[in-house]
Amino acid sequence: MSGSDSPRPVRRRTFVLGTVGITAAAGSAALAGPLATPASAAAFGYTDDGSNYVVDTGANLVFKVSKTNGDLTSLVYRGVEYQGYGGMNSHIESGLGTSTVSIRQSGTTILISVAYGTLRHYYAARSGENNIYLWTNKADTSVSATRYIVRVKKGLFLNDEPDSYTYTTSTIEASDVFAKSDGQTRSKHYSKLRVMDYDYVGWTTGSAGLWIVRSNHEKASGGPFYRSLLRHQSADGGGLYEILYYGQNQTEAQRFGLQGPYVIAFTDGGAPSSSLFPGTLTTSWADSLGISGYVGASGRGRVAGVGITGRNTAYPYTVGLANSAAQYWGSARASDGYFSIGGVLPGTYTLTVYKSELAVYSTQVTASAGGTTTLNTIAIPSSNDPSNASAIWRINDWTGTPSGFKNADLMTYAHPSDVRAAAWTGNVVIGSGSETSAFPCYLWKDVNSGLLVYFRLTAAQAAAAHTLRIGVTTAYANGRPQVVVNDTWTSAIPSPPTQPNTRSLTNGSYRGNNHTFTYSIPASAWLTDTSQYNVLRINVVSGSGSTGFLSAGTAIDAIDLLT
Repeated sequence: MSGSDSPRPVRRRTFVLGTVGITAAAGSAALAGPLATPASAAAFGYTDDGSNYVVDTGANLVFKVSKTNGDLTSLVYRGVEYQGYGGMNSHIESGLGTSTVSIRQSGTTILISVAYGTLRHYYAARSGENNIYLWTNKADTSVSATRYIVRVKKGLFLNDEPDSYTYTTSTIEASDVFAKSDGQTRSKHYSKLRVMDYDYVGWTTGSAGLWIVRSNHEKASGGPFYRSLLRHQSADGGGLYEILYYGQNQTEAQRFGLQGPYVIAFTDGGAPSSSLFPGTLTTSWADSLGISGYVGASGRGRVAGVGITGRNTAYPYTVGLANSAAQYWGSARASDGYFSIGGVLPGTYTLTVYKSELAVYSTQVTASAGGTTTLNTIAIPSSNDPSNASAIWRINDWTGTPSGFKNADLMTYAHPSDVRAAAWTGNVVIGSGSETSAFPCYLWKDVNSGLLVYFRLTAAQAAAAHTLRIGVTTAYANGRPQVVVNDTWTSAIPSPPTQPNTRSLTNGSYRGNNHTFTYSIPASAWLTDTSQYNVLRINVVSGSGSTGFLSAGTAIDAIDLLT
């Protein structure tokens, strides 16, 4: 999904509306053809207008699906057309070519099936519901199907959230990061949220709400902490996304198979019903519809653990399951570490326990259809958590995130150049009490390389060699730290670890592959005068990257000097 996927912003006056969940804006130009004639409400059922299948849910929702390519061409709620902007419909990726589209009614359910090469896509409506249930089965790479986008007409839900750019046309990076006149930045990438943090995205006016309720993401990639765009807005229109696979800052290979259901839901202004959320949605009514790749509840299992010991209770713990075919996750109970992950496809998975976002334990587990695999208490070895190592000093705790460092929270919803960001330069003094808050969450070769850390050592400490550790969460353009001590000792340039090869630090994500760099510093590097500060210089090195905030860089997790 490049910046060209979003409509060109046009400067115009806008207004802010009440919001629920994730909120933003929308828009559209007039659409031609069958879109120009919204369907009218009737009893539950469907008709064929020659170009589209027209489905009336028997509630307040009428929608049309193109018989040619499976596009959603009309979306009328309480008589108002919501679908479309810029002459474009709602659809998989940027739309499919000529497809085989069919429809059938089974009692209180209507299913529209779209076949395009090896891709299968489905729309389902239920009598009396203002919802559309969607599934997408991508079998291989022959079809580009990384998202479903609901395109929404202009003027219906306007606001000024971080992932909108209604108020500006000034781009500062590529064609998808914008700067307002007041110095704040906007981009469709700035959702703030990890996958595990949200159940739905959308907008509300207070009297009408339009939402996408996400699927369980079992066929997506990146795990529970993955961040990607969820919606966008300009004065020309808006989009809501279900991301099936997103290559930007991606840490895993693409998974294939049936993803869904995800739900387009209308409300009278409130949030969508929690019964639609991943983890609570039940679809036994879809068991007999013949959806390709569909596995009902009876064909799935559960993985549970009675507890986890060795946790640092100051942090949340998450348990993830992953193999090449599927991924799942669940939270460990704060009191004892109990967890239960349901709806798991049969198979053998790598089970990983995360302290915040740092992997601290891993094992293999097998899930079976119709059963529960129960694990005895998991004991995290003390050595698995780097925070347990004895340190002379430590900047931040080891969590797999830059949380706590300067500008860390802001960077999930703003560009580093944003006026709200504190200065990216500035040195750090151990013992000042502001070591973590003064240390920038990101280091770039062209922005703040050469940051200095001042610290004193006792005579005994200065007489010994020590190990310095620098943990990172991702890197751009192979940026990695090389260190210099007291301008007398310089480390070797470390090899770059495997990291995503796309933008990350400038588009709202610090999530890559956690990696720890270690440096063995000899005693000869330290100052022997204990009243003087030793000086650690951290440089960012790389032969790649461009300039400024797109120069080689890295996100910091923690830094410590071990005893």
